[in-house]
Amino acid sequence: MVQQAMIPRSLKPCSYICGNRLLSDYKPKRNVKDSYKILELEEGCSLDDIRNSYRSLAKKYHPDSGSITADSEAFMKVEAAYRVVLSHVASKKKSNDGKEEGEEDPFKSNAPQHRHYLSFEGVGFGTPSQREKQYMQFRVDRATEQVLEYRKQKLESQYVATDLMTAKDVRQSKKVKITQAVERLVEDLIQESMAKGDFDNLRGKGKPLQKFSDCPHIDPMTHNLNRILIDNGYQPEWILLQKEIRETIERLRKSMVASRSKLGEPMTPYRQKQWSRVCEQFAEDIRKLNKRIDNFNLVVPILSRQMVHFNADKEIVRAQKAHEALMENREASGSGTKENEQEDVKRFGWKSSLLKWLN
Repeated sequence: MVQQAMIPRSLKPCSYICGNRLLSDYKPKRNVKDSYKILELEEGCSLDDIRNSYRSLAKKYHPDSGSITADSEAFMKVEAAYRVVLSHVASKKKSNDGKEEGEEDPFKSNAPQHRHYLSFEGVGFGTPSQREKQYMQFRVDRATEQVLEYRKQKLESQYVATDLMTAKDVRQSKKVKITQAVERLVEDLIQESMAKGDFDNLRGKGKPLQKFSDCPHIDPMTHNLNRILIDNGYQPEWILLQKEIRETIERLRKSMVASRSKLGEPMTPYRQKQWSRVCEQFAEDIRKLNKRIDNFNLVVPILSRQMVHFNADKEIVRAQKAHEALMENREASGSGTKENEQEDVKRFGWKSSLLKWLN
């Protein structure tokens, strides 16, 4: 309703159905002589005179012309008179043409009446010039309807976007209110606990806080936050990763030495195959461990703390050397035991040998 009220009356679509065709609702109500007087013309003038007179008067009285003599009512009168005069001239021309055709060839067959509906989209009735004018009016009405439909769709889309923004603002405001309510509740609980004396047994009560660290290059806020986290048992991610990597490599090294010790010396072809499978599994574990080292290097905040990859071949050689050192220690300890036994035999004689035989 608002959109229709904003449209001028001259642009509002006014149509009615005549038969099966959409036509303009214009009906000439003025006298022909009065129409000629309004256009400042005399009867019997040509079409060019009528058009020129209408154009000059339209420029003079049109509301959108911006002239001093602009008058909407006068323009409507001029337009109505122009239509009456055009219809009068067209009817006279049609009657004259009919008389001439009847005098020249009265037996000439006329074209079927339905053919003149094949043009102008089947709109209008009367002569082709009249139908052309009616078709032009029909096109204006149709264009006006399309403009109104486009404006309607545009306004609807704007309203939908506005509703979405409003709903989003409402959700955001509710979220802010909830956050503020939680903060107020926490603050009230802290104040209540302080009033009850729950914080009286804290370490360092009544002493000033050490706000700044000894290093001037560290942000005081970051230092205090890290200190609070460490005091409560929190450790950064990179520290946990570093600890996990070190524990993993130590466990893998011990397992390699233990596996090599189980195979014994010298190794048979079957034990050699077992050792090869153990080495392949160890190389796969080292590859996974190197991936974790890459993740550690991405999160560690200090470059000097970064770690390098472990080499599987070097670790296998290291396990071999550790096994050899272990065997040498065992042999040395075994030789020391034999020497001790010989000394006991010399010291206690046949009694010690008898006890050893009984054992």
